[in-house]
Amino acid sequence: MSQMHGRVSKRDLIRYGLAGGLAMPWFAAPRALAQGQGSSLPSGVTDAAFQLGMSAAFSGPSRGLGIELYRGASAYFTAVNNGGGVGGRRISLTIYDDGYQPDPAVKNTLKLMLEDRVFLLFGYVGTPTVTRVLPVLKKFQDQNTYLFFPFTGAQPQRQPPYGDFAFNLRASYAQETKGLVDNFLRVGRRRIAVFYQADAYGRSGWAGVRKALDQHGERIIGEATYRRGQKFTGTLRAQVEMLKTSKPDAVICVGAYAACAAFVRDAVNLGLQVPIANLSFVGSENLLKLLTEEREDSRQYTDLLVNSQVVPSYEDVSIPAVKEYRELMQRYDPEPPAGLVRESYTPFPYSFVSLEGFLNAKLLVEILHRLGDQPSRQRLESAIFSVRDFDLGIGEQVSFSPERRQGLQRVYYTVVNEGRFVTLDDWEAKFPA
Repeated sequence: MSQMHGRVSKRDLIRYGLAGGLAMPWFAAPRALAQGQGSSLPSGVTDAAFQLGMSAAFSGPSRGLGIELYRGASAYFTAVNNGGGVGGRRISLTIYDDGYQPDPAVKNTLKLMLEDRVFLLFGYVGTPTVTRVLPVLKKFQDQNTYLFFPFTGAQPQRQPPYGDFAFNLRASYAQETKGLVDNFLRVGRRRIAVFYQADAYGRSGWAGVRKALDQHGERIIGEATYRRGQKFTGTLRAQVEMLKTSKPDAVICVGAYAACAAFVRDAVNLGLQVPIANLSFVGSENLLKLLTEEREDSRQYTDLLVNSQVVPSYEDVSIPAVKEYRELMQRYDPEPPAGLVRESYTPFPYSFVSLEGFLNAKLLVEILHRLGDQPSRQRLESAIFSVRDFDLGIGEQVSFSPERRQGLQRVYYTVVNEGRFVTLDDWEAKFPA
């Protein structure tokens, strides 16, 4: 395990044979590589192992997302490896830190593809990183390197021109924002404002809210942004004051946990007493920890929270996959990747993010099994397209096809009760107009 930092430099481009073409979409690959000459090189699978590649946030204010996603996947992969692997092949991960920043994510992806020669890419975190990696996969499409189950609900990896290079398990941000808007309007909260990260992720969520409101003849009545990398210790009072002037009935946040927690804190302190919603990407447990840790009056900061989720509650052990997840997380208690986490971080026993990582790993193992005795990158598409009405153990069957590159569609809603997020059953009772 190792890590990489920094921007994609001229030296990096020369190193990977990409100098001379740093233009949209990022570079022009050398003709030999673009035509697939590298396909005769090692393909990331041997008789002993499948080598997977992962670039995610293991540093910075969003590090909890990468750490928890990895931990959930690691629990399942460890169980599979201890049981003999997939057809006798162990699953091994080559992991790099990108800090939730696009340039390191591109650099890491080039290294994973062209040096490490991994079999596939897995478990990337975030829209701003994934959207910059997708052109790389398109440029090297003859390498047949696919991105499996990124932790983002954005549209670029779900539609042309990049949809052919990624497979998604989770529901989309469009589905999450539509569900939040529909429910708020149903209970009479029609004046909806948006607080969002000023990048591809934030714009994707903002567009989802706008489209959902437009379907009801409504519009966004106020909006405010913040820069990616915002820390909880920083102030967002200006953004709160900006939204207060629009007199919203609810605010939908499209951001990561540090910034969204800071926004909620400042909103409550400045008297903006309306429901505040967050998308699944926020990292609910990390958000809640920031809002409640060492606070005697924490309830005022959590009473009006509602978070959408793309996996069921990890508290519901009647769900077979949740029971399995909890058992394996308890048995293995996966550590964050060795050497990548330098800042203080205390993992959660269970979380929505690690459950998503667990389910991602479970489905990926099923796909690897379907490759048979002679696995190859060229057969990955046919393997995943053979997944039809597959029971992942969460009460929603998974299907893929050339026209359907997203396996799950369901969105869940949660609120805080007794210091933890629980399923929201009655919107009208919780958020009366």
